[in-house]
Amino acid sequence: MENRVKIFACSASTEIATNIAAAYGQELGDVELQKFSDGEFTSVYNETVRGCDVFIIQSTCPPSDNLMELLLMVDAAKRASAKKINVVIPYFGWARQDRKDQPRVAIGAKLMANLLEASGVDRVMTMDLHADQIQGFFEVPVDHLYASSVFAPHLKALNLPDLIIAAPDAGGSKRANAYAKYLKVDLALCYKQRKKANEIESMTIIGDVKGKDVVIIDDMVDTAGTLCKSAEQFMEYGAKSVRAICTHAILSGPAYERIEASVLEELIVTNTIPAQRKSDKIKVLSVANMFADVIKKTISYESISDHFVFANQ
Repeated sequence: MENRVKIFACSASTEIATNIAAAYGQELGDVELQKFSDGEFTSVYNETVRGCDVFIIQSTCPPSDNLMELLLMVDAAKRASAKKINVVIPYFGWARQDRKDQPRVAIGAKLMANLLEASGVDRVMTMDLHADQIQGFFEVPVDHLYASSVFAPHLKALNLPDLIIAAPDAGGSKRANAYAKYLKVDLALCYKQRKKANEIESMTIIGDVKGKDVVIIDDMVDTAGTLCKSAEQFMEYGAKSVRAICTHAILSGPAYERIEASVLEELIVTNTIPAQRKSDKIKVLSVANMFADVIKKTISYESISDHFVFANQ
């Protein structure tokens, strides 16, 4: 068999998978999603994968069918005698459930890891996990990539004269600090208290942002309520402009309307999650080339440490 590497897309990530395959230098493999009238479905490979290194690409964003489709694809590849099964999960869903933060709750991220391993996964590739420790939930290798390799050059190219990096909360301070150190600028922090998920009780700015071009760094944007309120708060504290960089554009509920009506100059995201619609305020950067490069180096047993340099500052 001449080509022992095969790349397949699940239905939620067809666009980014097509770009990854093109950057790798081949077309996507032929796979079919068969559906029954009651909503049940199954995945069928329309070509052999026997003895191949298989890469299955799927972000596990809602609905949960996306996760189930990925698991079925992995199981089908295992039963078809694939040599190695690698899952490329640009956006790792359920990552916000990384610990028991209150009594009687599930640790969804750990359950995700268990399900993937039970299905037969040999390696996981993902990007900007909500919590780095999720890598430890797996007993198989995890390649955790960072979108900073794409965002940092773009941020430099903006050439903002009075740049300051901001963290949207205390939990995001490590990520934002890495950007601040790399760009040699100051760091500000937005301290917030929540009543419950997606609902903020109070917010305070720590740091001098007066006359500054603020760039908020975060791993994801969901309903955009926190992000837009943070932007307003920075402007009230005298900021000259506010932008945001978020790897995963979930953008659920009223997110698009909030962003359009906000004081944000622009929101810069990646294509880990397919866009639901276009917005003049949202700029999408592709991470397909990065994933393709890691796939190539994985196959040839080369180091991928150059993708981690920025994150380790």
